[in-house]
Amino acid sequence: MGTTPRPARYAAHTLLAALALTGCSSSAPPPAAAPQAPSAGPSSPAQVCTSLVSYWAKETLLGTKWSGLDWEQKGLSNAQYAIHEDAVAAGRAEERTAGQAKALELIDRFVARRCTEEGGATGSSENWRPPT
Repeated sequence: MGTTPRPARYAAHTLLAALALTGCSSSAPPPAAAPQAPSAGPSSPAQVCTSLVSYWAKETLLGTKWSGLDWEQKGLSNAQYAIHEDAVAAGRAEERTAGQAKALELIDRFVARRCTEEGGATGSSENWRPPT
């Protein structure tokens, strides 16, 4: 019982050989384009703030599994958390009158404006350190 019957073994070897040859044939599809280098991501403190705070404010509005984390677990400074709370409140008010989609759009605009006005809102956290 420990060995595969000869016809099954032969069929398996034939299949493997066929797959190997097919992969090497000239009729194979062209290789996919080389992956593009990932973008450097947000570069300014305001962009980082906007990305981070907007993400967590929308998660809170949507009530997702991780939305209940505290501000430190979310990686927010004290000032970013204040923006988060204001954005969530504005989003909830907008949701009541215009719906969830409009509320999520409002959060993006609100957070971008506040993060830009406050230069990233990073300086108020006792844990924040300037990049080295």
